Amino acid sequence: MSLPTLRLNKNEERRLRGGHLWIYSNEVDSKATPLKGFDAGQQVLVESSQGKALGVAYVNPNSLICARLLDSDSKAFGQKQIDQRLRQALELREQLYPEPCYRLVYGESDWLPGLVVDRFGDHLSVQFNTAGMEALREPVLQALQKVLQPQSILLRNDASVRKLEGLPEVVECVHGESPEDVELVENGVRFLAPLASGQKTGWFYDQRPNRAWLRELAPGKRVLDVFSYVGSFGVQAAAFGASEVWCNDASELALEKAHENAVLNAVGDKLVTLQGDAFEALRQLKDDGERFDIVIVDPPAFIKRKKDLKEGALAYRRINELAMRLLNYGGYLISGSCSMHMPREELLDIVRAASRHIDRNAQVLMEGMQGADHPVHPAIPETRYLKAVLSRISR
Repeated sequence: MSLPTLRLNKNEERRLRGGHLWIYSNEVDSKATPLKGFDAGQQVLVESSQGKALGVAYVNPNSLICARLLDSDSKAFGQKQIDQRLRQALELREQLYPEPCYRLVYGESDWLPGLVVDRFGDHLSVQFNTAGMEALREPVLQALQKVLQPQSILLRNDASVRKLEGLPEVVECVHGESPEDVELVENGVRFLAPLASGQKTGWFYDQRPNRAWLRELAPGKRVLDVFSYVGSFGVQAAAFGASEVWCNDASELALEKAHENAVLNAVGDKLVTLQGDAFEALRQLKDDGERFDIVIVDPPAFIKRKKDLKEGALAYRRINELAMRLLNYGGYLISGSCSMHMPREELLDIVRAASRHIDRNAQVLMEGMQGADHPVHPAIPETRYLKAVLSRISR
């Protein structure tokens, strides 16, 4: 059965030939192939303006990114290709990580656009973030069961991006019985992550290599982990030898889990939790005369859209400045940003500007990005979203 055709305007195939997978609605020849003639999630054969086949994509006529390329072949994309891509993704992670705890599928970077799979040993947390991948749900679930034989598969289909795709937001277990908490090991430290009730897929594997900085930095230090969630940075700092660790988060439930994770690693006596808004908490700590040797600031994305860049950058600067004011002389700041729309250079400049505004000197010691289980697609800059900067702050 032949696929319907989606024809591009003149010269709009150049980005695809360079390896990109996205097609924008203004790149489509809407006279030859009107987008309204396609159903959301439908597969199409993409053609250049000259009629040359470029590959198979899935379509969503209601989205700005109206199509995402799946394969350079001309046949429908299905079970065989999904099995192959999943095995490829698994082979890479098994090569890199001794424990079965990682992001197994990272969307476009694993040539499965719109799909995210996090692995926690025998349990999987899965997101179908596009209408096209939702249409492939059954073969994807079959592939996961065939390749991994997991005890459970939980769909965390509650990401806001699904709303943009016209999809319902829902959390459901579709295989086995998902536990309330799932155990993982990161940098040799054990954690329990809330699978169904936690943020995103339950855990943030992307910061793994940047948390490992604490192995050398933390021994004997007093540490503050801001936006700590379940203690991902803070508990590792304690396990690596910090003398005392404070975890701040707006969620009381997250902080309860942080304490559980500290106890799990026999460092519960080192942990202090501080519930509340991060900006207010840091101001209060300053007023109370508290000081730390290391402060970690890893907030949620302050910049969700390009038009929010100016306002979001100001928020990053304010939180980093507040963090610097709490540091002892020669203390260390780990500053993170998961805002895709903020360039790496912008975060560096925020650290510089914040330090100068309060008459401090910043020495940048390390720069980090997301871990290797979140590989970067070299043609898609958006797949490199995470930034981390380790600085030494002095007067």
